[in-house]
Amino acid sequence: MAVGVAGALALSLAVLTAPGPAQAAPAAAPDVDTPVATTQLNRVQPSGIAYFWAGTSGLEYSAGDGRSHWLDYPGVTPPEHAGPDDLATGADVVVSGRPDGGVTLEHRSTGVTASVTYSEGQSFYDAIGWNVLVSDKTSGGVHILRPTADGGTKDIPLTGIPAGARIDAYPTSGSVTHVGIVYTLDGTTSAGLVDLADGSVHTYMTNVAPVGPRMVFNDRWLVVGREAIRVDAAPGTEPAPVQYPAKSLAVVGDQLMAGDPDFVSGPDDDKLTAVSLTTGAQRTVLKDSDGTFGPTLDGGMLATAGTSPTDWHVYRVLPTADGDVSAPEVVFTVPPQRAIVDGLMLAGGELLMYGNATNTANAYAAFAVPLDKDGRPTGEQARRGPYLDWTSCLSGDAACPQLRPLGNGRYAVLYTDSDGKQSLEVVGHSTNVDAIDTVATGDLGGRLPSGSGRYVLYNGGSAGVQKVADFAGPGGMDGTITLDRPRTAAAVWGQRLWTPGSTKGSVVAYDLKAKRNVATVNTGAPCTPSEIQAVDTWLYWTCGATGPAGVYDRAAGRAISVPSGPAALADGYLVREDRTTHVLSLTDFHTGTAATRTLAVLPAQDQNTGGDTGRWTADRFGGNVAYLTDGGKVALVTAGVPTTPLAQMEAQTDAATATTGDPWRPIWQLSKPSTWTLNLFDGRGTIVRTLTGASTAAAVEPSWNGAWDNASRVPGTYTWELTAKPRDGQGPDLSVTGTTTVK
Repeated sequence: MAVGVAGALALSLAVLTAPGPAQAAPAAAPDVDTPVATTQLNRVQPSGIAYFWAGTSGLEYSAGDGRSHWLDYPGVTPPEHAGPDDLATGADVVVSGRPDGGVTLEHRSTGVTASVTYSEGQSFYDAIGWNVLVSDKTSGGVHILRPTADGGTKDIPLTGIPAGARIDAYPTSGSVTHVGIVYTLDGTTSAGLVDLADGSVHTYMTNVAPVGPRMVFNDRWLVVGREAIRVDAAPGTEPAPVQYPAKSLAVVGDQLMAGDPDFVSGPDDDKLTAVSLTTGAQRTVLKDSDGTFGPTLDGGMLATAGTSPTDWHVYRVLPTADGDVSAPEVVFTVPPQRAIVDGLMLAGGELLMYGNATNTANAYAAFAVPLDKDGRPTGEQARRGPYLDWTSCLSGDAACPQLRPLGNGRYAVLYTDSDGKQSLEVVGHSTNVDAIDTVATGDLGGRLPSGSGRYVLYNGGSAGVQKVADFAGPGGMDGTITLDRPRTAAAVWGQRLWTPGSTKGSVVAYDLKAKRNVATVNTGAPCTPSEIQAVDTWLYWTCGATGPAGVYDRAAGRAISVPSGPAALADGYLVREDRTTHVLSLTDFHTGTAATRTLAVLPAQDQNTGGDTGRWTADRFGGNVAYLTDGGKVALVTAGVPTTPLAQMEAQTDAATATTGDPWRPIWQLSKPSTWTLNLFDGRGTIVRTLTGASTAAAVEPSWNGAWDNASRVPGTYTWELTAKPRDGQGPDLSVTGTTTVK
């Protein structure tokens, strides 16, 4: 029989695994670029930490995600188990279970458990170390239950509570040998401690605040309100006044720890202060500590502190042998909470992530992260521009938000007012983060197809509407409409507007400052281009969504065929997303021949479909590529394409009075990031002032008040010379010169 069963089983398996009809192999995933870095839009408020339990070996907490987490303190030797008879070892005891009519206690370091049971007439109140507090359902009296060595439960009633007293609270703090007690008798509120060893109540203070007196204590001190007393004080000892900033938070050793995690009204609230209960001396233990605080069962405390969501830590403070507090030790670093990215921009080596990173509805802004030449973040995110209402998007707009980075640290965005009309706004000023420069378009339902530096191209929703807005100067002034023309394919790069010429394939450059055509280029396109993009010496054209497309290299005078379909032009390459497969690809054409590689496969489900400022983006100002991952983070990929030499796109160098109140503030909009030196020469050719700096994105924006290096100030005409070095090290330095005046 055994053989027969085995044979049947073998036969059954053979039938189940027999090969069926040939199946087509799944398509192989394309090879993709490995991101050089990933980042995320961090919420501007640090994660809120809630402490559920904190003992000798670790803590249980929540980091704003609603879930409980356990953490062992780094480098801590777990305490040995000594049992319920040694109350001090209860500093590492947690409640591990709540069966009906009982409580299971566990010594966390060793895993040893003990249980207590209570009668039907009792209900659970709290657990402190090896002690369980229960209340009598009939009388309201509280008992201490503690496990015994033989597995039983020791029931200890509280003694010393005046007859007729109403119990207000049993506060806990930094002790496993005592619990606080607040009671009211004949209209007078008193405060004291319950000795958990024998249940005796010791009253230390009377006439305390009747509503919620703030009580903190350890095994040495009790502090209620602004009074303190030693736990071992003789009966009848009067409490001593204690002065401290903000709120009392915990007692550690002989130190009262004070601060205000809930409301920061001044510098004292924004730090954790230790106040000696023996001398009154105060010292700062932690700066920037407006987070969560909590006493720990071993007589220490935990404090959440830091300067930003990415510099946010939980610190542990312990008592020292002489009654002082230890230096704060980082227990762990709290990761920042991720906000949803609703738009992406790259310009001049900066990543701008647009979204609501606050806890307030309709508070959207762009947050900038500086990048190195390969696309790796080199600094913290910082808000770049004011908070904007989501009404900048039209209802059902698939290309929302409408964002256009300008290569000078700023970006353009469309705002739709209550009557549906759009304003074009430029935000992101380096000197005033909340400034908004605006100009009314007079139209609605428009788009921002192009822009750089001071100029932004607007295509209205109404037929034929096309305008160029000019936002001259360093910011802080509204823009003007400098050109209003019939809509065609068009692109702005620097001070030139590129539009189709009068013959097939020709493209004309119109100088927005000189107000005239300055160049005509024959791109070789077999049509009047339906779309034009311009970056550096590259002109991209298409003949419809499915027609031929190409790039004309103005520097080499050659036409290059590229794949058709919607794409974004950058310096020497194109980026496009296949909206069917969601493959994000890069076409490198800088050699004169197009070569395409896959950067990534984007999530099938759109977060938004905002094109080249939606879930992916390319840096037109000598940079790289970024895209949103399926986890909502931002991946950064090195383009790997040589950049063109550093060039001046447009400059604003008109002379000013050059005084402290009205400095000369020239602007050179360059084609990619740089470090720069500006020399000022007097009439004899002597350098009298040298200014240096790094570009804001790709814009050089110095400021000179007319003073020489030696602080002298002489009116007259000065020659300036700007030398800019490309940050990526590719190509020669750029040098330009001119004159200005000091009055």
